[in-house]
Amino acid sequence: MKLAELRAKLGYQASLLGSVALLTSAALAFASLITGPDIKAAEEADLKASLTQVLPGSYDNELLKDTVTLHSEEGEVLVWRARNKGKVEAVVYRVTGYGYSGAIVCVMGVSREGKVLGVRVIKHAETPGLGDKIEPDKANWIYGFDGKWLGEPPVDKWAVKKDGGVFDQFAGATITPRAVVKAVKGGLVFFEANKTELLDEAGGVR
Repeated sequence: MKLAELRAKLGYQASLLGSVALLTSAALAFASLITGPDIKAAEEADLKASLTQVLPGSYDNELLKDTVTLHSEEGEVLVWRARNKGKVEAVVYRVTGYGYSGAIVCVMGVSREGKVLGVRVIKHAETPGLGDKIEPDKANWIYGFDGKWLGEPPVDKWAVKKDGGVFDQFAGATITPRAVVKAVKGGLVFFEANKTELLDEAGGVR
């Protein structure tokens, strides 16, 4: 094959490959454009469902749009605020503990009085049959936080019973509940330290 013919052939192949790549990119972009709104709507529905699980009662604001981002020792915390007639009645945010198999991400709701409205684990990798008892469909343990605050139990009792606290541990899996208790306690400490901003009230009056 002559050099000129070889060059022409290689050029054609490169052009063909480029055209295929361009068409593929265009198809992917079009698919993203078409499915993007549906995916976003599904994500928002899932998020709202998670938030309402720890937020009993009814509120008259758009929860997903009423947010504030604050700083904590763990980094930035995105907070959703639930209102009635403009008054913040409760807040919801994520807290993270570190169990046997890594991060345990929870979402917790807190009333304006600083009491836990609910806690749900939304992500974890704990051992099935042991650590997964933090899930509400596996056990009732997670409901034990409802109504608790930093005065009930006292601050030094916010621990599993093995550590001198009031919360049950799991047989063969103490690390997991210990991590969640610590995370929820940290969430209440965060609330007390930032309640002025969380409740959107000047002067810090609840």
